[in-house]
Amino acid sequence: MAAGRSPASGPLRRVETVMGTVASFDVRDPAADPDRRPAAAMAIDRAVAWLHDVDRRFSPYRPDSQVSRIAAGTLAEVDADADLRAVLELADALAIDSDGAFDVRRWQPDGRLDPSGIVKGWAIDAAAAILADAGCSTFAIGAGGDLVARGGGEPDRGWRVGIRHPDRPDRVAAVLTVPDAAIATSAAYERGAHIRDPRSGRVPDGVRSMTVVGPSLTWADAYATAGYVLGNDGLDWIAAHDGYAALSIGWDDRIRWSAGLDSLLVR
Repeated sequence: MAAGRSPASGPLRRVETVMGTVASFDVRDPAADPDRRPAAAMAIDRAVAWLHDVDRRFSPYRPDSQVSRIAAGTLAEVDADADLRAVLELADALAIDSDGAFDVRRWQPDGRLDPSGIVKGWAIDAAAAILADAGCSTFAIGAGGDLVARGGGEPDRGWRVGIRHPDRPDRVAAVLTVPDAAIATSAAYERGAHIRDPRSGRVPDGVRSMTVVGPSLTWADAYATAGYVLGNDGLDWIAAHDGYAALSIGWDDRIRWSAGLDSLLVR
């Protein structure tokens, strides 16, 4: 068996290092219908190739990426790939929506263009679409605190998703049950103080983590980043966006959440 791949029966699972993190695929369809296994495996291959392609073009840590070339002034933004321009347009719209709490063009750790706060969610959304287009209906894709879940992982229950405790990587602070949803968490515990308030350049200290649940990982990922910067005001700001809800963990270890999560939290 190849490293990171599943055995010849049951769910298809794969783990891939990409985009500066680890992406995991859990596709349940072949467990119910083994004849669908080849198509599902090929779809995972295409989704993985897509994530590597996004990393090649969007990574601010690769000097040859289009993002780095735009930041260095060797590539005009208007000459970049259409989907890169589209992502930057989404990011610019969110900068306005968040009153500057999310802004890929200001106060990044190295002072350069860095759309990472929206790219990962957008890329995983597209990877999920690749699986769905191939006929997969029950699967989850996770990467660095972000997750797309489709079809319910367990019969009549949905996917159970744990939100990591800020101090205890082996513990969860809360558990959600979701059938179809995108979930993203922003915090400093995995990559250190990599998130800065674009308005001041300071590291946010209002909350310890912010988790967002909604229909699109593109926006859940970006809203989690903006909400983390907004701190205690982040919950209400996120909840004002139709279909999205949030949960925060404060420095007092208190867990707060917006009303949209009431039905998803496991008590």
